Amino acid sequence: MPSWMAGGWASDHDGVRMEEHWTQGDSGLMVGMHQDLTPDGKSSFEFLRIERHDGKLVYLAMPHARPETPFPAKSVEATRIVFENPDHDFPQRIIYWRDGARLCARTEGTIKSKAVSEEWCWRRMAP
Repeated sequence: MPSWMAGGWASDHDGVRMEEHWTQGDSGLMVGMHQDLTPDGKSSFEFLRIERHDGKLVYLAMPHARPETPFPAKSVEATRIVFENPDHDFPQRIIYWRDGARLCARTEGTIKSKAVSEEWCWRRMAP
């Protein structure tokens, strides 16, 4: 389990408050939640899990509580993990890594045959 992702993380970007929270994963399951809150009060959310399927880590994304989409781990390093599902519309790849005290994430893929990516970094929230 990528326990280096555990905790509460937040950042503000262009007026949008972004938070991501992950459990420790001691039981072989990490549960996460992501939320964006805009200045006008609109919000979006996503429920997340990282668990083992057939001995391999899998990231399960449920944006807006929709049915889960699996992204099996493609590579696992000490402080970087890459999940990939080439059959998904967008994203096809989700990457998490630690950059010093920050947790960062990047989504990558194609939309209408054009390469698209988004990247975020969060700081640890005060307890």
